[in-house]
Amino acid sequence: MANHKSALKRIRSNESKRLRNKYQHKTTRGAIKRLRDMEESKEANEFLPSVISMIDKLAKKNIIHDNKASNLKSSLTKHVNALS
Repeated sequence: MANHKSALKRIRSNESKRLRNKYQHKTTRGAIKRLRDMEESKEANEFLPSVISMIDKLAKKNIIHDNKASNLKSSLTKHVNALS
Protein backbone atom coordinates (compact mmCIF):
# COMPACT_ATOMS: atom_id res chain seq x y z
CA MET A 1 0.00 0.00 0.00
CA ALA A 2 1.11 3.57 -0.66
CA ASN A 3 2.85 5.41 2.16
CA HIS A 4 2.55 8.98 0.88
CA LYS A 5 -0.34 11.25 0.04
CA SER A 6 1.16 11.96 -3.35
CA ALA A 7 1.41 8.23 -4.08
CA LEU A 8 -2.29 7.80 -3.30
CA LYS A 9 -3.14 10.69 -5.62
CA ARG A 10 -0.91 9.18 -8.32
CA ILE A 11 -2.81 5.87 -8.04
CA ARG A 12 -6.13 7.70 -8.47
CA SER A 13 -4.96 9.81 -11.39
CA ASN A 14 -3.31 6.83 -13.14
CA GLU A 15 -6.57 4.89 -12.97
CA SER A 16 -8.61 7.74 -14.45
CA LYS A 17 -6.03 8.27 -17.21
CA ARG A 18 -5.98 4.53 -17.94
CA LEU A 19 -9.75 4.47 -18.36
CA ARG A 20 -9.71 7.56 -20.60
CA ASN A 21 -6.93 6.10 -22.77
CA LYS A 22 -8.78 2.79 -22.99
CA TYR A 23 -12.00 4.53 -24.06
CA GLN A 24 -10.24 6.63 -26.73
CA HIS A 25 -8.31 3.63 -28.08
CA LYS A 26 -11.41 1.44 -28.21
CA THR A 27 -13.43 4.18 -29.93
CA THR A 28 -10.71 4.64 -32.54
CA ARG A 29 -10.47 0.91 -33.20
CA GLY A 30 -14.23 0.79 -33.72
CA ALA A 31 -14.04 3.69 -36.18
CA ILE A 32 -11.23 1.93 -38.08
CA LYS A 33 -13.33 -1.24 -38.33
CA ARG A 34 -16.33 0.80 -39.52
CA LEU A 35 -14.16 2.45 -42.19
CA ARG A 36 -12.79 -0.89 -43.38
CA ASP A 37 -16.32 -2.29 -43.67
CA MET A 38 -17.57 0.60 -45.82
CA GLU A 39 -18.42 -0.17 -49.44
CA GLU A 40 -19.38 3.34 -50.61
CA SER A 41 -16.43 5.39 -51.86
CA LYS A 42 -18.02 8.78 -51.11
CA GLU A 43 -19.01 7.78 -47.57
CA ALA A 44 -15.53 6.40 -46.86
CA ASN A 45 -13.84 9.56 -48.23
CA GLU A 46 -15.93 11.70 -45.87
CA PHE A 47 -15.22 9.48 -42.85
CA LEU A 48 -11.45 9.06 -43.46
CA PRO A 49 -10.31 12.50 -42.14
CA SER A 50 -12.07 12.00 -38.81
CA VAL A 51 -10.48 8.56 -38.36
CA ILE A 52 -7.03 9.94 -39.24
CA SER A 53 -7.57 12.71 -36.70
CA MET A 54 -8.42 10.15 -34.02
CA ILE A 55 -5.29 8.14 -34.86
CA ASP A 56 -3.13 11.28 -34.70
CA LYS A 57 -4.52 12.15 -31.27
CA LEU A 58 -3.68 8.68 -29.96
CA ALA A 59 -0.13 8.96 -31.30
CA LYS A 60 0.30 12.44 -29.85
CA LYS A 61 -0.65 11.16 -26.38
CA ASN A 62 1.63 8.10 -26.77
CA ILE A 63 -1.29 5.69 -26.53
CA ILE A 64 -0.04 4.15 -29.78
CA HIS A 65 3.40 4.45 -31.37
CA ASP A 66 4.01 7.02 -34.11
CA ASN A 67 5.00 4.33 -36.60
CA LYS A 68 1.83 2.35 -35.90
CA ALA A 69 -0.20 5.50 -36.49
CA SER A 70 1.56 6.05 -39.82
CA ASN A 71 1.01 2.45 -40.87
CA LEU A 72 -2.69 2.63 -39.98
CA LYS A 73 -3.20 5.90 -41.83
CA SER A 74 -1.39 4.56 -44.88
CA SER A 75 -3.34 1.30 -45.02
CA LEU A 76 -6.68 3.05 -44.48
CA THR A 77 -5.92 5.61 -47.19
CA LYS A 78 -5.01 2.80 -49.60
CA HIS A 79 -8.23 1.01 -48.72
CA VAL A 80 -10.36 4.12 -49.35
CA ASN A 81 -8.58 4.85 -52.64
CA ALA A 82 -9.18 1.28 -53.80
CA LEU A 83 -12.94 1.70 -53.32
CA SER A 84 -13.18 4.17 -56.20
